[in-house]
Amino acid sequence: MVIFNNKKDLKNYLKPFSDSNKTIGFVPTMGALHNGHLSLFQKSVEQNDVTVISIFVNPTQFNNKEDLEKYPRTLESDIKKTETLNPNIIVYAPTVSDIYGENVVSEKFDYDGLENQMEGKQRPGHFDGVGTIVKALFEVVKPTKAYFGEKDYQQVLIVKKMVEKHNLPVEIVICPILREKNGLAMSSRNERLSEEEREKAGIIYQTLLQAKELFQTKSPKEVYNFVYQTFQSQNFLQLEYFTIADSETLVEITEKQETKKYRAFIAVNIGKVRLIDTISLN
Repeated sequence: MVIFNNKKDLKNYLKPFSDSNKTIGFVPTMGALHNGHLSLFQKSVEQNDVTVISIFVNPTQFNNKEDLEKYPRTLESDIKKTETLNPNIIVYAPTVSDIYGENVVSEKFDYDGLENQMEGKQRPGHFDGVGTIVKALFEVVKPTKAYFGEKDYQQVLIVKKMVEKHNLPVEIVICPILREKNGLAMSSRNERLSEEEREKAGIIYQTLLQAKELFQTKSPKEVYNFVYQTFQSQNFLQLEYFTIADSETLVEITEKQETKKYRAFIAVNIGKVRLIDTISLN
């Protein structure tokens, strides 16, 4: 298995693939890999001549210092999981200085308003950090296709917008959410939950499923009321936001239109662990 810690060596290694028009699949991750990540890796392996993954906890996308410090870092086991899945996958696990040099700051991006909704409201500067790291990684790897999970749907639209605005020659592939037995969306943050918390967190997805069902016959306001009441009765879980939004613009809606597509988005705190999820409502 080939592992790189600096971009210069990785670029040199990948150059012959690019020069011979081989397709390069890429999956950026922050590590603490789970089956959701591995499903992205597998999809890339199936669709490309070579697959690269990155493992890097990106400091500029955290607006909460404690969240950054506590984010799980499990590089050794991540490499083992990747090698078990496919030993031909190339791993890029850079240092902060390899990505940023001495100046650990974000570029500024304009995503045509996508950055002002939901996660952008709750986490100022977050999507500048996301754009900065993804653009930097794309410039190193020069992928043909890059794979992202649907759980981070807003982030995927942000990345697509960044690719469009910077004319980057990469196709963004959205892959379905993998879930635990109780419906909880797989996430590296789940590792910070106790067994009891993890079990109780299943209500997040159950609520989304019920919201989807209600949305077919009820107004958005009635769906909001249902979700708010559901979480008011939960001691363990604190609802940060629930939003029904246009699938393309992410602008929150107050009424439905037959021709539009909608999604529900949710963020919930369990203790100091923050979980997000989403579901298509159409």
